[in-house]
Amino acid sequence: MSKNVEIKAKISDIKTFLQLASSIADGPAQILEQVDTYFKVDNGRLKLRRIQGEDAELIFYDRPDTEGPKLSNYSKQEFKNSEEVKGLLDVLTSSLGVLGEVRKTRHLLMSGQTRIHVDNVQNLGCFMELEVVLKENETLNYGKQIADELMAKLNVNQEDLISGSYLNLLTKPSN
Repeated sequence: MSKNVEIKAKISDIKTFLQLASSIADGPAQILEQVDTYFKVDNGRLKLRRIQGEDAELIFYDRPDTEGPKLSNYSKQEFKNSEEVKGLLDVLTSSLGVLGEVRKTRHLLMSGQTRIHVDNVQNLGCFMELEVVLKENETLNYGKQIADELMAKLNVNQEDLISGSYLNLLTKPSN
């Protein structure tokens, strides 16, 4: 299984944040239209990510729902044939059931070994994610250090950090 250290935070001004993220990125942003369908599973999370005009990925991941940098274990399988993706979606929906769906426009940038996601999530708002991809010999603390440094460069405040997934936020009962 692969591992990364992740943080997720609410952002108030996507344009300003994208400019700041672009200033520390290794290259230009890739813009992706994504639909994530989450399935009912006993442990972790399982989603099928369909990317408009590109491949799809079946992703299993397990991470705590806490604010701040956290370890995420994940595995994924890519699919390139749209008929196979439709069939996979049908089989998973029939066998496991669907928890919900998240639609977003994602700006993907890279900074060293970190994926910076700037997301505009339908019916939810704008967010950023850092995913520090850990190599086999790298520790959780090393990944947290990188995440903390990037949070400082991106002006991400502790009070903006969120826990859980976008699906958790979309399905959370309102107060």
